[in-house]
Order: sequence, then C-alpha cells, then structure tokens
Amino acid sequence: MLALLGLLLALQDPGGVAEAVQTGISGGAFPGAVVVIGTTERVLLARGYGHFTWGAQSPVPDAAGTLFDLASLTKVIATTTAAMELADRGRLPLQDPVRRYLPGFTGPGKDSVTVRLLLEHRSGLRPSLRLDTLARDAAEARQLVLSEPLRYPPGERVVYSDLNAMLLGWVVEAVTGATLDSVAAREIFRPLGMAHTRFRPDRSQRAGIMPVGLWRGHPVAGEVHDQNAARLGGVSGHAGLYSTGLDLARFAQFMLRHGTTADGTALVRSGAVDAFTRRGAGNRALGWEMRDTTSTDNTGRLMSAATYGHTGFTGTSIWIDPARDLFVILLTNRVFAPHTNRSITLLKRVRGEVADAAVRLAERCASAGCPDAGSR
Repeated sequence: MLALLGLLLALQDPGGVAEAVQTGISGGAFPGAVVVIGTTERVLLARGYGHFTWGAQSPVPDAAGTLFDLASLTKVIATTTAAMELADRGRLPLQDPVRRYLPGFTGPGKDSVTVRLLLEHRSGLRPSLRLDTLARDAAEARQLVLSEPLRYPPGERVVYSDLNAMLLGWVVEAVTGATLDSVAAREIFRPLGMAHTRFRPDRSQRAGIMPVGLWRGHPVAGEVHDQNAARLGGVSGHAGLYSTGLDLARFAQFMLRHGTTADGTALVRSGAVDAFTRRGAGNRALGWEMRDTTSTDNTGRLMSAATYGHTGFTGTSIWIDPARDLFVILLTNRVFAPHTNRSITLLKRVRGEVADAAVRLAERCASAGCPDAGSR
C-alpha cells in the first residue's frame, strides 16, 4: 500500500516539480507557471500550475496554448538564432563591423565593434537606455541607440546589454531586407512548427495570454511588458516575443538536434549550434548564457557544465543540457503584482529546484520509462 501511494505521488509530482513551483506561488513570486521538460525525442512533462492571476477563479495556464511574454528570451529564440542561420549561410560573417550593416552606428571606437562582440556582450555599450522616456517614437529611439557612445573599449569586458540585441536585430533586418518578426517567423518558427510564437499577438488572442500587470485594477495581457520594446513598436531584438511552453520545447529539441528539424531538415549545420553554445568570456556564449557552476540559482546542482540557456525579466527561462540530452522550460508571470518584494530571488531558487527535479525525472524515465507528455 505504501509503495502504491509513493507511485501515485511520484506520478502527481514527477521529480518534485510541482513542489518546487508551488514554493514560488505560495511565496508570492508569481501566480501561475508552465513547466516543460524533455529530451531530443520526447516531452517528459508539460504542465501548468497556479492561475493567470492571484484569483483562484482565473484560468490555469496551459503548456500548449497559454502565451507568455518572453522578455529577454527573445534575444536567443529569435535574434540570436536568426543571426546564427545567416552566419552559417555565409551572409553574416561574425567578424564584420556593425557599421557595415548600420552606417548610422557612429562614434569613437565603434569601428571596432563587430557582430561577434554584440553576441558576446563585449561591445562596450552600457546595459540599457530609457527609450520610453527619451524618445517620442520608434525612429527616434533607434537613432538614440545608434548614436549611444561606448562606455568601454570594444572587447575589454562583458557587460550584458539590451542595446547589443537591439543592434543585432537591426543587423539581421539589414542583411535580409525584411523585418525581424517576419524573418523569425519564416526561418525559425514555421520550420519548427512553433505555430503560436509571434511578436505583437492579435487582440483576439489576449484571453489566452498570461497577464503582466494591472491597469485600473484589470489584468493587462498582450501589451509587451518591456517599455523599450513597446517604444520600438513591439518588435525588437531584445524583447517582444510571445510563445507557449510546447512551442519552446520544439525549439529546444531543434537545438539538441544541432540545428535539425523534427523531419530531418537541417536549418543550420551542426557546427553552427556548437559554435554558438560554446562557453566564451565569463559565462557567455554567442547570444546564450552558460550555466554558472558556482551557484545553484537558475540551473540547480545537477545539470552539466555544458548547459546553456537564458532568462527573461517577466519570469521566463529556458535551459538546454546537451550532455544530458535534456531541456527544462519554466514560464511564469513574475511581474504580475508579486506578493513578495523578493520575487526575483525566490524565482531563481525555484528555477534551480525545477532544474534538479528535471534531471531526476529524466533519470527515472530513462530507467523505468515514461509516456510522452507532448502527445496529450
């Protein structure tokens, strides 16, 4: 009887995922979440927890259909991947100066800023600008970024910067002659079957979007949380993308397959994925962040040192471990009226606990077998 009870509890909370997520909900970090865990071939868990808002009558988020404002996950899912594809096809040499594609990127030292330095966050630019207050429209905001002076010599230090991703998005547009959202849809989302992933979701979709704030007491969903992305029209290299848990699982599997779609089509050569996800300066790869092995925040204790991923300010994260053939996606709406003043600190801890639970789940499934959660 005790053995059966233990089995039922394990099925209800595989690896301890639910317990970890509930820690964040009960601690006031976020009202709802989606977790998707899987391997190259299978989705081991795809589940929603909590609610859209703090009201118990609001919907439960769904891994297949609920859209989340990804915030900085935009940098890797859309912008970095588009740059990787262009680089692999010989259309965007990473050693090229940014000015080759963006002539307005002028100022002392900027001739030495290359596309690679943007990806490595070693351009010398500061972390961000308040474009929402400094610029009246998207054109003025773009000009402010292009003319922003360097704060450090190019290549001298790693400074994570939204400006790097904005510029990289504009480089992608200059190379392709198309907008970033259309490039990402055509070259990434459609080939991977990411049918729900998009910038600027339609009004008709807002009922299925996790809210990111309150306006006059009403939940706000579908209006991008990042105000710089909003000033730039909702499409930017650093933020603005929306997606679901299972769409991101398809993306993670593409990365684990080293650039190949589920039907065997190679969007990039395998060496391109390896090059973009190899540890470089500090904990940075090309666009991606590498696992910080000195901390249990975000990636826990059990994922390998080869793990790469990214986090988003709204409470989103994706981590991919090629050594373990494992990915773990945690999507929350941390910015929706948190009930604690340490929501980021608590969220980092929850991410680490979910990552460890994902490893335990994968190990159990490898030895005992698990149904494919993505087929439900």
